[in-house]
Amino acid sequence: MRILLIHADRFSFRVTGETSVALSSELDKAGSEGEVGESLVVFMAAEKGDETNIGSVASQVTEEILSLALQIGTENLVIYPYAHLSSSLSSPRVAVKLLDEILTRLRSQNHLKIMRAPFGYYKAFEISCKGHPLSELAKTITPSGRTERIADDEESQAIKAEKTLESQWIIQSPEGEFAYSGPADGFSFASRPNLERLFRYEKSGSRISDKAPPHIELMRRMELVDYEPGSDQGNFRWYPKGQLMKRLAETYVSSLVTQHGGMQVETPIMYDYQHPKLNLYLQRFPARQYVLLSDEKEYFLRFAACFGQYLIQHDMQISHHHLPSKLYELTHYSFRREQSGELAGLKRLRTFTMPDLHTLAKDMEQAKEEFIAQTDLAIQCMEGFGLDFEVAIRFVRDFAEQNQSFVEEIVSRCGRPALIELWEERSFYFVAKLEFNFIDALDKAACLSTVQIDVENPQRFDITYIDDKGEKQYPFLLHASISGSIDRVLYAILESQAMRMKQGQKASFPFWLAPVQLRIIPVSEKFGEACKKILDKVPYRIDYDDRDISMGRKIRAAEREWVPYILVIGAKEVAEGCLNVRSRDGAQKKMALSELLTEIEPQMEGKPFLDLPLPQRLSRRPIFVG
Repeated sequence: MRILLIHADRFSFRVTGETSVALSSELDKAGSEGEVGESLVVFMAAEKGDETNIGSVASQVTEEILSLALQIGTENLVIYPYAHLSSSLSSPRVAVKLLDEILTRLRSQNHLKIMRAPFGYYKAFEISCKGHPLSELAKTITPSGRTERIADDEESQAIKAEKTLESQWIIQSPEGEFAYSGPADGFSFASRPNLERLFRYEKSGSRISDKAPPHIELMRRMELVDYEPGSDQGNFRWYPKGQLMKRLAETYVSSLVTQHGGMQVETPIMYDYQHPKLNLYLQRFPARQYVLLSDEKEYFLRFAACFGQYLIQHDMQISHHHLPSKLYELTHYSFRREQSGELAGLKRLRTFTMPDLHTLAKDMEQAKEEFIAQTDLAIQCMEGFGLDFEVAIRFVRDFAEQNQSFVEEIVSRCGRPALIELWEERSFYFVAKLEFNFIDALDKAACLSTVQIDVENPQRFDITYIDDKGEKQYPFLLHASISGSIDRVLYAILESQAMRMKQGQKASFPFWLAPVQLRIIPVSEKFGEACKKILDKVPYRIDYDDRDISMGRKIRAAEREWVPYILVIGAKEVAEGCLNVRSRDGAQKKMALSELLTEIEPQMEGKPFLDLPLPQRLSRRPIFVG
């Protein structure tokens, strides 16, 4: 389908005649004339191929319309069939069906006022277009693949069941002075305002951001990561400093998981839609996929590492002696076609990096033990990144009531009140799901760490082990990402520092993650040789501002980059054999180099290190963001 979206000051039309495909029912639906003031006018033409997946095309077109209407702030829509947009038109039957489907979806948004022009008639129209950057947009929409086709029947029933699932929200606190267990509405959130924000966010069900999160400006200003105009939205380019931080975070998370016993594997990024096990999985648990065609065969790009690891576990030969058995993959490329209105910088992308751990457990007791151990690992991970979080746990009610001591143990390990959602029945593959949520500067929540107990997929993918009696059994399966997506971790770090800045505090990175850990600034160029000697003695990411600008500008530049340690070198420092050290916390003192290295050493304990991915001299660096 081709669509042309115009933000208009006014629009009107009137029918002037019939075409050969005119239907009187269209005039009954739309009328023979119409007029509206400020509005979003959507011209559309259905094309050959749209009939292969009308639900997919209608969904995408609706998404584009709603997203743009939200951005320009209008509630008035005009839907106008306009065959002149394409030379490869669909049949009239398909065009009308598609038009009706789009209108049905749009009308489910009760706040919208919709005017429709009839299909199959000659029409005269007048339009006055506004002149801003979003006032004229053209889009080509193509069917997205098999998953949406399934949604026309079985899948839609699963989605409807999930939406109507009844649940109760409660708060449970660890034992102690402020112990509480009861309805969330009755909890005093005074000491945990972010927990209240999480509760309100979860109850709202909306994931759309009406403002740009502050981390977007920071990630660009600091030359970490940026939008890629040459790709699909939700895909990013990573500059050297951002890519360094990403690799450090990946290395840190992978180290924690492998120390926990995760066996690292690598699996394909694309899978056959016709694979019988995967096809059943997609019907049961839909997600928005990217689809590609190869030799007339459809493949979908993975949205998690689950698929590859399930297939490996199916082929593994294991007994009860091998359990728990843990497979781990750091998926550098996971794909999910999130809705345009939900995309928000590094918080929600369409291509992301996800550390995925899948653990086979012989029975529920072993599964619960692993769940608690992986919760501890997730806490360690969050502390390593310096991130605060709020806890949400989702249980099927029967499971929670039968395992109350397990529920209490999880909350106790987290050391803070937890928001618990109790489902009356299970509509998902898991009976228990832990989430660590970060609350950003816009009071929106984003899930980071997660651990789940899966009771379905071992049977679905025929994953078995041999028990102590020599018989085949289905294990339980734990899904865990102890950090959540690496991209989202960096989003959370930047957002947390944006909030610090708003409170008048200095922003900073954890020392081990800072792209530049130390910067030497000479008082003048004649101290260049002294600077070079220090560069050779420091085993961390250190650079040297040799640019021909004032020292004041150099210090301000280092401050804007959140460099943890600024070393000023002048005549006095050279004569005394010391450094004038300005640390990010505001302290300024004279130190010997050995003293400085001793101060830094604990900040690197247990953390990975990578070399500086840029020229050490600032005068030799390109500018990535103008």
